[in-house]
Amino acid sequence: MVYVFLANGFEEIEALTPVDVLRRGGVEVVTVGVGGKTIVGSHNIVVQADIIDSQLTDFNGVEAVVLPGGMPGTLNLEACKTVQQAIRYCDEKKIIIGAICAAPSILGHAGILMNKKAVCFPSFESELKGYLPTEEYVCRDGHIITAKGMGVSLDFGLTLLAAVRSSAISDKVRTAVQCR
Repeated sequence: MVYVFLANGFEEIEALTPVDVLRRGGVEVVTVGVGGKTIVGSHNIVVQADIIDSQLTDFNGVEAVVLPGGMPGTLNLEACKTVQQAIRYCDEKKIIIGAICAAPSILGHAGILMNKKAVCFPSFESELKGYLPTEEYVCRDGHIITAKGMGVSLDFGLTLLAAVRSSAISDKVRTAVQCR
């Protein structure tokens, strides 16, 4: 089970592309609305989440959590108690945590990126406390996967899929969607 958190002001492509890719790869994905089921993205696209954050009380069986960027979505995610519990649980258990664009700042503020290679949208680099900069667009360091922004959403999703299933399944989806 992969939980993708959505909060008002999230970047739609950064959230929905990984959801699509993971589901194509046979992964059970649950979208989690912060504060409600109906969430409005940063470009006024309305999305209906599968569950709301208050319904997520147990992280047993979680394979990954994904945090899309966008503003003010990132700030709304960071303020959510359930998001904070999820990332701490996953970090302690070395379960995959994916964050893209501005969202790696949440991990930086939580101290999760200390001595880890990571990337984010360039104007948020100062928020990645203790991280090791890299020139990659999508970066995996152990159980942490980060990405620069919307333009690499497909590669971010494929990297998540390889992490929770396999490179072979990720490659199969890459070929099926005609990605280089």
